[in-house]
Amino acid sequence: MSLIKDISQDIIKAMKAKDAVKLSTLRMLLAALKNKKIELKQEDELNDEQVLGVIKTEVKKRKDSIIAYKEGGRDDLVKKENSELEILGKYMPEQMSEEAISDVVGKIVSGLGEVGPADFGKVMGAAMKELKGQADGTIVSEAVKKVLNE
Repeated sequence: MSLIKDISQDIIKAMKAKDAVKLSTLRMLLAALKNKKIELKQEDELNDEQVLGVIKTEVKKRKDSIIAYKEGGRDDLVKKENSELEILGKYMPEQMSEEAISDVVGKIVSGLGEVGPADFGKVMGAAMKELKGQADGTIVSEAVKKVLNE
């Protein structure tokens, strides 16, 4: 079953359960998906990879908001963003551990041959392609920096 159908069914479940936070979060996600479809000028449904891209964007927005709200001392909004982040996280694929990410980055670097800190972009691009959807970019970036500086 496609992710869009899962999200639509979860909206119905949230309505029946009168779960306002989940309902508003999923409606926001559905609106973001419709905006993406319009942006791409696509007639048919978005595929699961495109849907995951939109979900990742929304997750990143929540994480950035949490940081900003913590700095501003807005614990009420931090709590709200955390609950939305938790709901959105259920649609994301399982994330790899930092150790597994470091192993993958190490294999990529050894496969490329002689590389140094100046080759960060090349290694990062290959790593993100390899780890697509399985790892957060900031964690991958840290792993690449660590391996290149060794």
